[in-house]
Amino acid sequence: MDQTACIDLPAFPLQLLLRKHPDWRLHPAAVVETDTPQGTILWINEKARAAGIRTGMRYAAGLSLAADLRAAVVTSAEIDDEVVQLSELLRRFTPEVEPGADEPGVFWLDAKGLLRLFGSLSEWASSLHAELVRAGFVASLAVGFDRFAVYAVAKGRRARHKGDTPLFSDKLPGYRLSEKQGSVPFVHVFDSAATERTAAREVRLDRLSLPTSARDTFLKLGVTTVGQLVDLPLDGVGVRFGPEVRRLHRLASGALTQPLAPLHPDVPAMRRLILDNPELDASRLVARIEEALGPMLDEIAAKGRALAELQIAFRFERLGDHIESIQPAAPTLVPRVLLELIRLRLQAVRQLPDGVMEIALVARETPAVDKQRELFAVKKRRDLEAGARALARVKAALGDDAVVYASPRDAHLPEERFAWVPLSALTEAKPRLADEPRLIRRLYTTPVPLPPRERHEPDGWLLRDLAQGPVVKVNGPYAVSGWWWKKPVAREYHFAETKSGEQLWIYYAREKQRWYLQGHVG
Repeated sequence: MDQTACIDLPAFPLQLLLRKHPDWRLHPAAVVETDTPQGTILWINEKARAAGIRTGMRYAAGLSLAADLRAAVVTSAEIDDEVVQLSELLRRFTPEVEPGADEPGVFWLDAKGLLRLFGSLSEWASSLHAELVRAGFVASLAVGFDRFAVYAVAKGRRARHKGDTPLFSDKLPGYRLSEKQGSVPFVHVFDSAATERTAAREVRLDRLSLPTSARDTFLKLGVTTVGQLVDLPLDGVGVRFGPEVRRLHRLASGALTQPLAPLHPDVPAMRRLILDNPELDASRLVARIEEALGPMLDEIAAKGRALAELQIAFRFERLGDHIESIQPAAPTLVPRVLLELIRLRLQAVRQLPDGVMEIALVARETPAVDKQRELFAVKKRRDLEAGARALARVKAALGDDAVVYASPRDAHLPEERFAWVPLSALTEAKPRLADEPRLIRRLYTTPVPLPPRERHEPDGWLLRDLAQGPVVKVNGPYAVSGWWWKKPVAREYHFAETKSGEQLWIYYAREKQRWYLQGHVG
């Protein structure tokens, strides 16, 4: 019978946070949905739990219970990137790895055919677990015969060793053997399907991914383990708790089996050019890249894909490696478009600082989509495709961060109410009708310090220079405060009109006892 394994990294987002901030293990720590006072707390460590903090609370409520609470956001992109890296690590032990689609931190592995390499499945599992610990993770691992059974045991074993995990203590991960020689905590290898099934029946339901309402109802009914759930009639469970719990019942009872669905890494198209002599001329480098680009695009097209980004790595003779990224306006298979962007990126450097010994081209691919053509094409005043091509040339010449836009976000302080985000694509303009003309505030990225206000001002309050003239009218103050959970800020905003008619937006920072220019109004 084929054997399979399941790995569970409990509280995966919290583990990522504590790996990023190891010193936070000594304090109450939490993963929050957003880094604002109203952000929801999603994951907590044991020190936070001991302080009375619970998941579902607001960040501000957690701070009121523990003033030294450390919290940050773990984005879905960070989680996805770490899942990809862990999958690559696990493929060193078996080529068939399936990351959990609905539960980040859960992995299924094919454990068959490994005895000749590792001697026994116990040695294989122990080596795999030790590698995860060296990477800084807490993990539980079960090897058996049934996909659901090993999943349940892997999820349930952390309950017995809760005090040993670094999520609930101030010690860093350590690798130690248990009392039985050759065995490892958090690792269980089953010799028979019957033993595996018995162990799975003892796992508590609160360790599995169940809807909260169903888990609470089961608790009231005294159904707390997988075995007690399986003993309930399938049809009754489906009617009472819905299809999700019904499917879990079928998986636990063995009525439904789910085969392993491993994800194989998508190897991108790449080319490596080794030059005979160090090359300093950028135009000759473009010519060499052009020779390799055509066959590379043909390879991508044969897979039904298109090139969304081209990374060019230069290995210099003395300066080491340097990587440039070229992004066309839209995924393409046209060499001319890419070569134009490459020339723009390199034309600013006629003479390279060092001789190039080697060039590597790596493509980021995306599924090719046939452009839909309208039966009756309507010519638009703004050509988005032409605009996208123009912006691609700007980014190629000045860098990928040269084109950004202001994205609004919730915050108290004006300069924090937007963030500069790289512009990836142009969209249709959606202007809104205004009943009357509105004034626009133009903000400085960083507030400009103003000179101290004199005690005696015979000519009036001069904010900046004589050409601007003195202040003739002031409206305010408008009090604004924020960042009390980090570094308290208290400001008094005013609208100041100068003699020249200019409207300035200024504020007085109480903590610094100084005036600042926030922006202009016009």
